[in-house]
Formats: sequence, structure tokens, C-alpha cells
Amino acid sequence: MAGIFKAYDIRGIYGKDLDEAMAYKIGRAFVTFTNARKVVVARDIRPHSEPLFTELARGITEQGADVIDIGHGSTPMLYFANGTLDADAGVMITASHNPAEWNGFKLCRAKAEPISGDTGIVDIEQIVHSGNFAPLPEKSGKVSTYDIVTEYAKHVAAFAHLKRPVKVAIDFANGMGIWEAKALRGLIEWDGLFEEPDGRFPNHEANPLNHETLRDLQSKVREGNYDFGVAFDGDADRAGFVDERGEIIPMDLVTALVAQDVLAARKGVVFYDLRSSRVVKEVIVAAGGQPMMSRVGHAFIKQQMRDHDALFAGELSGHYYFKDNFTAESSAMAVLALANIVSAAKKPLSELIAPLRKYFASGEINTRVSRDPKTILAEIKAAYADGKLLELDGVSVEYDDWWFNVRCSNTEPLVRLNLEADTREKMEEQRDKLLAIIRK
Repeated sequence: MAGIFKAYDIRGIYGKDLDEAMAYKIGRAFVTFTNARKVVVARDIRPHSEPLFTELARGITEQGADVIDIGHGSTPMLYFANGTLDADAGVMITASHNPAEWNGFKLCRAKAEPISGDTGIVDIEQIVHSGNFAPLPEKSGKVSTYDIVTEYAKHVAAFAHLKRPVKVAIDFANGMGIWEAKALRGLIEWDGLFEEPDGRFPNHEANPLNHETLRDLQSKVREGNYDFGVAFDGDADRAGFVDERGEIIPMDLVTALVAQDVLAARKGVVFYDLRSSRVVKEVIVAAGGQPMMSRVGHAFIKQQMRDHDALFAGELSGHYYFKDNFTAESSAMAVLALANIVSAAKKPLSELIAPLRKYFASGEINTRVSRDPKTILAEIKAAYADGKLLELDGVSVEYDDWWFNVRCSNTEPLVRLNLEADTREKMEEQRDKLLAIIRK
């Protein structure tokens, strides 16, 4: 069972890395670590999520905590339930976009505060492996059920201000987007792809970051008359978008659009992923917001949002975080924000996006290296000492007409480069210079 305790969650192949016995131990360890008295639990549609829930709940209740079972639901729904039902903690049983044979647990404290490797997963792992659980109480907790869908839908609907009807194509990938989209009923019209729940994901991987999985959605949008298309990942805490022509919208530009909608209602801080185009910062400023750059990774972003009382944050991986969903993801709110923007415009989404495509980006380039990645970062820092340096996550350097970020993978000997410039020639020139340092 080694290796299932990750930086942001617990995840492994069911029956090999993760089984019911482990779920029971994790339930006991979770309550031992958090001292929670009330835990909200949801699960995805994978066939093994049900037996894992049964044993996780047994571990939680034997340790004295009550379980509020909200049944099948999206990860954003779990976060919402955790906050609104006054729970001490929450667990989402899911392996997100991983293949069907995988499963796992996403963990949070009260008000959807994430538990990561740095803030508890390592401790839970130690308790599991040592068996050093808190003594069993005289009285076990109880399992009750709760239907959160109606309340979540009402919550999302409060942010609708559509000026005209909006029609969307949605690729559910047979996953939890089917539940997430229940919050959009009556707000927008949609036609669905693969909207039969099936945790085997028979049609394609539920991962909008993989552009190949967007082909069916692109075809549907191009064949119909839609304002845009959206594809959810396996647990619906991420979403990818295409415009009315079926063209993929970069996720940093989605952040810019959603920020415009959020800032139309009230002003405040908006975080953007440090890998994002410079145009995102420009859009936030133009909309009257205060832009701030975030690290990569949901636990870091959520903490930064809490520290600065931010309204919204967008990550290049398709996570969209809202203060109004307990500083956590809500793909339904992101979809609604785009619908709000499109409904108020006198031009299609592609024309709203066009002015934002003003710079030239390298995309993320990953290089497997044989020498110490930290040495590479030090060399780059020295070579570009004449630029504006930021070490929020790896090394970022800004110049007047271009910028870059180089950071290391937390789990592999990989160095990741993102670079953007005012012209394609400048981007390619500087990209090649940096890659020469990284790969020498």
C-alpha cells in the first residue's frame, strides 16, 4: 500500500494500492488527526467508491465521529456541503481524472480548508502505518444522509445575471459533471455528451487537460448552434472550455473572463496562476480588481486566497476557486460566469477572446534532467540577474517584452519551463536559450 499518500490527496489503484481495509484505517486515522466530530463524505461514480465509502465510514464512526453521507456528488458539492452543514471535516472519494481502476480520497477541514502533504496527509500516513490511532470511544458515531443538490443549485443560481438565453454543449465524460451540472438547470440550456453515469469512463478519459478528450465536444459544438462548450473532469472540480467555433480556450484566458464577471459585482483581490499570460493581470486591473500571482497547487492557492480575502482565483489546470464557495472550486460557477459574460456581449465568445490572444506563449515544456534541478534553477537565476526576479514557485523573471518561469516537479526529476513574449520571434529565441541551460 506504499505510495498512495500524495502531495494533495490519497490515491492509488483499487485492489492493488488501495482497498477496503486501508479505507477503514484511513477513516480512523483521519478522525485521530483532525479530532473531527462531524465529517461530510461524498463519492464519485466508480464501482469501488461504494465499498470504500462503507469502510471509510466504519473507521470514522468507530472513532467516534458522525458521518453525513451526501451520496454521489462532485468535489465542489462536497466542499459546499462541508461549509454549509457546519462540519468539522470532509472527504471526497475519487481519483479525479485518473483511469477507472484508480480511486482515492480528497481531504479537508472545516470550511473546506484543504489537507495536503504539508498540512496533514503525511501525519495521517504515519498514523495509518503505525496503528497509533486514538483510543476507541465508548460510543460510536452515526451515519446520516443528506441531499445537498438543491441547496448547491440555489447557491450557484444566486450568481446568475444572464441578459439573454445561453445554449451550451457539455461533455460529462460519464463522470461527476452530471451532478455538478444539476446546479445549472433552469439557468442555461444545454445538450450533453456521455451523460450516463459510468465510473468505467467508457468513452474517453475524463481529463480536459488532455486536448484529445475534447474532440467529441469540439465536433458537437461545430455541428450545432452553441454559445460555447464545456468538458468536466472525473470529479468535476476542473473544467475545460471551447468557444462557439469549437476552438479550445486556454485556461488562463478563461480565468480572465471569469474574473471580469466576478469583479463586475464587487471589487477585490483576484489571484492568477504564475504561469498565466500577462494579459490576465491586465484584464483584472482593467476590471477594477487587484491582481495577485499565485503558486501552482490548490492547497497553496486556497491559503493565499484566505490570507488576502480574495474573491476568485484561476489555475492553468482548469481549477476555478471562488470565495463564495468557501474558497474552493466550483465548475458550475465558472460555467455560469462565462454564460453571464456571453449573454451581455454583442459578439460571440471567440471575438471576446481574440483581443486576449495578444502575446506568444511557449506552453509548458517539461524536460527530464540527470543533474540536480536546484542547480539548474541557480544557474538560471544567475544568468538572468538583470531581470525582475520572483521566487514564489521556482524562478520567475520578467522583462519589458517577455517573461519566464522555471520550476521543478515535486515528484520527478523534471524541470518545467513556461515563457511568453510580445513577439513569436522573441519567444522562440528566449525559449531556446533557456532550454540550452536546462538541457546542457
